[in-house]
Amino acid sequence: MQNFVHFLIPAFAVATFLVLCVGLYALFRGGQFNRSYSNKLMRWRILLQFIAIILIGIASFAFRN
Repeated sequence: MQNFVHFLIPAFAVATFLVLCVGLYALFRGGQFNRSYSNKLMRWRILLQFIAIILIGIASFAFRN
């Protein structure tokens, strides 16, 4: 279980970073791509960031020694 959680935390952190980068690209590119994807990508970023923070909290609570 510990290895699984320690794998998920960086995975969600990297996913959050990638979605943030694509969202910023959409924001600065503008046009139809911005209107279609910018808001959706930022919502996904919030969700992924929330999951990463919850996993960090669970790991720090469950695996403290």
